[in-house]
Amino acid sequence: MLPTIALTAHDLHIETLVEYLRRHFPIFKRYRLVATEKTAQRIETELGLSVEAVLPGIQGGDIQIAAEVLAGHVVAVIFLVDPLANLQQETEARSVLRVCNLNNVSIATNLATAEAIATDLAQTRVAHMLFNPVCGRGAGEQDLTLIQECLDPFLQLIVHVLDADTAVEPLVSHAIEAGADLVIASGGDGTVSAVANALVGTGIPLGIIPRGTANAFASALSIPSTIAPLPPPIREACEVILAGHSRTVDVARCNGIPMTLLVGIGYEAEMVEKASREMKTRWGAFAYLVAGWQMLNQGELFDVEIEVDNQVHYLQAGAITIANAAPSTSVLAQGAGQVVADDGLLDVTIASAETKLEAIQTMFGMLGAALVNASQDLPNVVHFYAQRIAVTTSPPQKVVMDGELIGTTPVEVESIPGSLQVLVPKTL
Repeated sequence: MLPTIALTAHDLHIETLVEYLRRHFPIFKRYRLVATEKTAQRIETELGLSVEAVLPGIQGGDIQIAAEVLAGHVVAVIFLVDPLANLQQETEARSVLRVCNLNNVSIATNLATAEAIATDLAQTRVAHMLFNPVCGRGAGEQDLTLIQECLDPFLQLIVHVLDADTAVEPLVSHAIEAGADLVIASGGDGTVSAVANALVGTGIPLGIIPRGTANAFASALSIPSTIAPLPPPIREACEVILAGHSRTVDVARCNGIPMTLLVGIGYEAEMVEKASREMKTRWGAFAYLVAGWQMLNQGELFDVEIEVDNQVHYLQAGAITIANAAPSTSVLAQGAGQVVADDGLLDVTIASAETKLEAIQTMFGMLGAALVNASQDLPNVVHFYAQRIAVTTSPPQKVVMDGELIGTTPVEVESIPGSLQVLVPKTL
């Protein structure tokens, strides 16, 4: 549930309350609003703000507001009081005031204190977090409790718990419309990529709390992360978010779909498909290496047509990786030894090997390039940069994008420079 602000006023001050909300409209649209019946009607009619109406105060609306406070939903109450009110109205105000005092909830009873609350709310960052409980170690409930412990004192944190049927984009759109200051993705690379893709071009920063198997995007940006089944460094990732230092990075589009990490064609796609959920639960990120090792004898070269900058090239390959961002553990992306996430270009690495020995030598060579952050002269590897690339293969090859199989070739990938803000450690 969204953090709630309760609104009411004695008849003499309803107009004052409406004008107050008009002045601070961008602040209050970020919250769930609850108001007594007459007040709610005036606010919705004149301002268009969505307000949940409770009973009129004389019929128990004050008790319903007090119940919201007791339930822990309310962050502030604006109750503009007529100092010359009758006994019934005075009793209503006192009951709400007492509940707020008992529960340490801010309450304004006149315009001056209401303005102070508005100033405080304006300085409070509102974060929407999309939380995937099924990832990494599977300790979702414990992880969520720890995240809230770390962030709640400093942010208005609205949590959306995802399940297998949850569509990410509408939730992110809702967060944007509600005026979120930042959106946090907590889960594996699939969750992070889905949230990041929905934020492209919005200017709203993405915070990442990596809890997945590989956490490739977080690792590529030096956000504290681990490889499953090790426990995720949740506190450290929360500290990065609270520090508020953002970096502008590129995103890409693959066949029109936003992409944060990379596209793998051939060997890598087969490897991702072979790494089952059971293997990832047992081995963590090493499941991909196990699957890849099992496939070394099965790899076959395929014919490739590549179009780059209106020039067409023909060759044979066993694996093609087109990377926007990638950590050193994404070995097949390391043709140059390092993938830069904000250079406006795609890193294209093409590897070929006709024997298992050649494949092993190529893999170790590219791993060495990643470790020293420099390209290596490898006979079976071609690397180049491109702003846009189109790839057709014969026969068609499986394609994996950001860790998920999306079909088969052909593919077209294009960089979208500087399209995403991500909260990262300040050292970057």
